[in-house]
Amino acid sequence: MSNESVIKVDGVTRVFPVPGGEFTALKGINAEVPAGTFAILKGRSGSGKTTLMNIIGTLDDPTDGAVYLNGTPIKNMSEHERENLRRRDCGFVFQSVSLIPSLNAFQNVEFSMRMAGIKPSKERDKRVEECLRLVGLGNRMNHMPSEMSGGEQQRVAIARSFAHSPKLILADEPTAELDSQMAAKVTEIFKEMTRKEGITILMTTHDVGLMGAADMIIELENGVRING
Repeated sequence: MSNESVIKVDGVTRVFPVPGGEFTALKGINAEVPAGTFAILKGRSGSGKTTLMNIIGTLDDPTDGAVYLNGTPIKNMSEHERENLRRRDCGFVFQSVSLIPSLNAFQNVEFSMRMAGIKPSKERDKRVEECLRLVGLGNRMNHMPSEMSGGEQQRVAIARSFAHSPKLILADEPTAELDSQMAAKVTEIFKEMTRKEGITILMTTHDVGLMGAADMIIELENGVRING
C-alpha cells in the first residue's frame, strides 16, 4: 500500500427528489483509500453503498461535497473527460456479469483493452492470456459465456476489469450471486490484484464472511459512515 490516496471522498451528500419531498441517500461521507488497497464498502441494502460507488465511478454527482480520483476533482470534469477516465483508469465489475455473449472469454477480456485504446499486438494478447490464467481460466479462453458456469463468467469479468492495468477497480456486489466458496475465491483474486498489480480495489458487499480479506472497511448505515 502507498500513502497516496487514489480515492478521496470529502463531505459527500446525495439527495434525490421523491414524490412529496426529498430522500437523502448519503450524509456527509468522508473516506480515503490509499493506492494498492483492497477496501470493502460494507452495509445492508439501502445503506447508500451503490450510490457512493456510482459517484466515485463518475456515473453520478454528489449534491454536496467532492470526490477526488488520484488527486483530481471529478465534479467539474466534462462527460468526455469522465468517459476517458472510466475507460483508461478504472475497471468495473458488477453483480450482473454482462459479458458479451457473442465473444469468447479471450475476446471479452481483449475488448476492455481495445476500449482503453491499447492497440493490437503480441504484448496485448499475452496480457489477456496472463489475466485469464491469473483467475484460473487458462484452459477456458476459447469458451463462450454460455459454455461457462456463473462463477467462471464472473472470473472472466474480473480479468476484463484489470486487463488494461487500471489504477482503480470498482466492484459492486460481485459475489452476491455466487456460493460461499466461489465468493471467497473471487475475493482472494481481488486481494491478489492489489499485491501483484498494485491496483486499488473498492468492493461493495454485505457478506461478513469476506471482511477478513480487506485491508480496510468502510461501513455505511442509512447513508452515514459508522466507522472511521
